[in-house]
Amino acid sequence: MSQSKRTILIADDMHPSIFAMLDGAGFAYDYQPQITRAELLTAIAAYDGLFIRSKTRIDEEVLEQAPALQFIGRAGAGLDLIDLSATEKRHIQVFHAGAGNRDAVGEQVVGMLLCLLANILKADREVRQGIWDREGNRGFELGSMTVGLIGYGNNGQATARRLSGFGCQVLAYDKYRTDYSDAWAQEATMAQIMAEADVLSLHIPLTPETKNLVNNQFIGQFANPFYLVNASRGEVASLSAVVQGLESGKLRGACLDVLENEKLSKLTPEQQAAFDYLRQSPKTILTPHIAGWTHESYVRINEVLVRQLVAIE
Repeated sequence: MSQSKRTILIADDMHPSIFAMLDGAGFAYDYQPQITRAELLTAIAAYDGLFIRSKTRIDEEVLEQAPALQFIGRAGAGLDLIDLSATEKRHIQVFHAGAGNRDAVGEQVVGMLLCLLANILKADREVRQGIWDREGNRGFELGSMTVGLIGYGNNGQATARRLSGFGCQVLAYDKYRTDYSDAWAQEATMAQIMAEADVLSLHIPLTPETKNLVNNQFIGQFANPFYLVNASRGEVASLSAVVQGLESGKLRGACLDVLENEKLSKLTPEQQAAFDYLRQSPKTILTPHIAGWTHESYVRINEVLVRQLVAIE
C-alpha cells in the first residue's frame, strides 16, 4: 500500500513536532488525544496505523474492530499496553521509541543515585531548617560501587555509558542477548550480579515473567546490602518487598521513578501502607515516572517513531 493511502490515528498527546514530521513523510493523520475508549472502538476501523502513548490499551476488543490496521507505534519504551500475541496473529507491526528517551532515562538513574548516595535531598531539607550537619550527611561515592543492570537494551546501555564515566564497575545481565560486553558494561550472569552488586538498576519491560521479579526471595539472594533503582515499570518491583528490604537493612536505599500503582488516590490498603513508609523514609528517592520525560525526549521520540514508520514501507 502506498504512503498516500495510509492514515494514522494519534490517540494520545504527542509533541506538536509530530505533525510536520508526518507531513514530510507523506502520511495522513487524525490527532485525537482526548479520544475515549468507546470512541476508539467506533473509529479505529478507518485507520491503517495507530500511535499511542500511555493511556490507550490495545487488546483483542480494540483489534477486532480494526481490520485495516497495519502498524502500531508506541511513543515510549514499554509495550505492556499492547497485546503482542494478538497483534502478531494479525500481522500488525508494532514498534516503539525506546531509542528516543534512553538518554533521559540514563541521566535520571544517575541523578537519583547521586541524590541518595550524597544525601543531597536530606541535607538540603536540613540546611533550610537551620541544621548544619556535615558528618550526618557524609556520603558515598558512586564510582566506588559495582552496579548491576538487569536488561541491556536502549535504556540499560545509555545508563551504563553514563555510569562508566564515574569509574563504576558495571555488570549487565540480559536474558535475551549474548556477547554484549562493550566499553561500558561487562556481560554477567544474574548470579554474578547478586554476588557482587552494590547497586541494582532495572531496565526491563513489564511481562508476566518480570512482574514482581523483585520480591522478598529475590532481594534475599544478594550477598551484600544494595541500593535498588527502578526506572522501568512499577510492577516489576513489589513495594512491600522493598519496604521489608529497607527495614531489614538488606536494601541500603531505593530510587523509585515508578510504583506498582501510580494512581495514588486508589491504592489498596497494602499499597498505601508501603507508600506511606517509602515517602517518609530518608533512604528513598521518589519521582513521578519522569525518567525519559524530558523536553528533548518529547521531540526525539517523534523522530524515532517516524523514522521507523518510513523504514517499514
